[in-house]
Amino acid sequence: MPYLTTEKRQNIFATYGGKAENTGSVEGQIALLTERISNISKHLQANKQDHSTQRGLMMMVGQRKRLLVYLQKNNLQVYRSLIEKLGIRK
Repeated sequence: MPYLTTEKRQNIFATYGGKAENTGSVEGQIALLTERISNISKHLQANKQDHSTQRGLMMMVGQRKRLLVYLQKNNLQVYRSLIEKLGIRK
């Protein structure tokens, strides 16, 4: 399972959060969680009996959902553009 390198993490925050140093931005956190969720989903397709990773995946999905609800309540236009860029919530 490939981990996120520092360069990839900085690239995600630069793309979605404005700057690479802006690691607290909600948009960057959602994009990072989406990347991690997709990597773990690929891992679970090959390893169906990995229940501890499955639990971690569900926790990440819940965290992303809470951040998306927060973003939707506070900035609807940014929320809509972010879900379109990431390809989630069709």
